[in-house]
Amino acid sequence: MNEPSMGSAKTIKLAERRVFSQSFKPLYQEGMGLVEQAAEYLDGKGRAEAKKLSRTAATLYAAESMRLTTRLMQVASWLLLQRAANSGEMTRDQVASEKSKVRLDTASAHDEAIGWAELPADFLDLVTRSLRLQALVRRMDEEIYGNAFADAPPAVRRANPVSDQISLLNTAFARG
Repeated sequence: MNEPSMGSAKTIKLAERRVFSQSFKPLYQEGMGLVEQAAEYLDGKGRAEAKKLSRTAATLYAAESMRLTTRLMQVASWLLLQRAANSGEMTRDQVASEKSKVRLDTASAHDEAIGWAELPADFLDLVTRSLRLQALVRRMDEEIYGNAFADAPPAVRRANPVSDQISLLNTAFARG
């Protein structure tokens, strides 16, 4: 069989096609919907459920809630940047530069952690869904932009995430 030479073949990046087309809309809506659902849960039902937990489970719940919100804010930032590029508000180069501030690696405690079994089912569902969405977005990001963050110097990797997040949101919503 003939194999195409490395120079003549052009790889089609499916993730890039998805992000920079109308098929991005459902992913964007899913991500933003999950952010909304998590906020509603944590502010309402989750607050009440957390009060019923043992001290150990309540501590785990608090830590995991912070991880959940951080994860979702990072994913939302990435989605907002892609939407800005998709709508022509930002160039792909601008997005690539700004998205370097987005961290798509927020871990989660595992189901063997002490107190995990006590956590409310609705909360665990949000955590699971957020991890799945983060994994999808991370794969798409790596396919589109490569894994540049892994090669970044330690100073860049230890940047202030709150400051980066504020800067990223300001850029995404800036009007020229």
